[in-house]
Amino acid sequence: MAKAIKKGLFCPSAVRKNWLLLSTVAAVLAGIGFGVLVREHGKLSNLDKFYFAFPGELLMRMLKLIILPLIISSMITGVAALDSNISGKIGLRAVVYYLSTTVIAVILGIVLVVTIKPGVTQRASEIHRVGSTPEVNTVDAMLDLISIMDNDRYLKVVRGKLLEKCAEDLQNKTQEYKIVGMYSNGINALGLIVFCLVFGMVIGKMGEKGQVLLDFFNALNEATMRIVQIIMWYMPIGILFLIAGKIIEVEDWEIFRKLGLYMATVISGLAIHSSIVLPLIYFIIVRKNPFRFAMGMAQALLTALMISSSSATLPVTFRCAEENNSVDRRITRFVLPVGATINMDGTALYEAVAAVFIAQLNDIEMDIGQIVTISVTATAASIGAAGVPQAGLVTMVIVLSAVGLPAEDVTLIIAVDWLLDRFRTMVNVLGDAFGTGVVEKLSKKELEQMDVTSEVNIVNPFALETEILDNDETQAKKSYINGGFAIDKSDTISFTQTSQF
Repeated sequence: MAKAIKKGLFCPSAVRKNWLLLSTVAAVLAGIGFGVLVREHGKLSNLDKFYFAFPGELLMRMLKLIILPLIISSMITGVAALDSNISGKIGLRAVVYYLSTTVIAVILGIVLVVTIKPGVTQRASEIHRVGSTPEVNTVDAMLDLISIMDNDRYLKVVRGKLLEKCAEDLQNKTQEYKIVGMYSNGINALGLIVFCLVFGMVIGKMGEKGQVLLDFFNALNEATMRIVQIIMWYMPIGILFLIAGKIIEVEDWEIFRKLGLYMATVISGLAIHSSIVLPLIYFIIVRKNPFRFAMGMAQALLTALMISSSSATLPVTFRCAEENNSVDRRITRFVLPVGATINMDGTALYEAVAAVFIAQLNDIEMDIGQIVTISVTATAASIGAAGVPQAGLVTMVIVLSAVGLPAEDVTLIIAVDWLLDRFRTMVNVLGDAFGTGVVEKLSKKELEQMDVTSEVNIVNPFALETEILDNDETQAKKSYINGGFAIDKSDTISFTQTSQF
């Protein structure tokens, strides 16, 4: 066994095949060592820290650069390649799977935090606060989630101050509401996906007229994936400086000891969900080895762990799912962008644990109604969370406000959020990947029907009929009925359109 493993590790072909994964792992280890070394022996100013971490920031910018064309091209080509009825079924299966796993993650997180009780032995006053509380209103945030047709990320409703109607009527007070359009960084990926879904269905219905657009978006998708391959060469360098830069930026390591039990609760929940719950669902439905599937996604998982963004990891997720796990491209192009937008299992679990943890710090007993509210709100908030680093902190305020917990206490966990964010992003990406395998299995019949139809139209597109003409000479008249044209192969060839693609 040892000889076989050694032979496999040092096999040149295996090294060439997994060079990116091996170099990324080496970059992570080198980044940790480099960061600790610079932290201990080098005194860097804030500006020096920014310069030091810039190669890692450059990797993030490169990946974010191709998110927009990748989502647009993959969604439109994926939906256009499917029949509208089939795409509807596939979309429904994907949404049901993602919502189901998110609810399971929330329940798992609440069970663990109620059982372990990481905040019972501490008080909020004992933990140093870091940063500031994002100004988010629960109702307005939920309305933002519903109003997905706008291409801007958020429309924030700002409440006006309490105004007195007049001096003699002080008892009758009214509250004025103002709707102020505000923009924030990022893409409204949910609205973009809805547009691409409708646009792809329209192109698919246009037949031959829509083929030009379909070819364009196919070419755009291919060009984008080639850019991804170029970025992969730079990834180990970027990850090295990402890790080293984060280690240098940490100022108070004591906070990790104070919040150690809370961190252990979150990481335990993420580990159970990613190593037991998701693989079990995959095995029950697909009947294949889930861990082999997860190993095929190793590069995407490691990238998510390092850059802490499911959206930025999307190009690598596409590559691993299609090349390593051989998932049908019609499924990955459709399901993965949806998953990167609405499937946030790790974020939902984290928010549920954090809400109950903050309640325990404040010595507040949670009744069953508040726990259910946390579950529902954490699920909905995770769907609306942007796939960018530490977006969960913003939605965390929504969960706290929904159950009457002090929203400013989110500053208690900011100091360790950068680390937990990496682990929950990795779980989000793993859930997206397993979703492609599950949806592909459930949609096997529809995909096979499409393959059969495609083979009939492409391999044998013409039906041959031989007719004996009434005149003295016998001629073979071949009518090619299928494919949109009837061709009479005689002395004169005429083309008569009989149907439309």
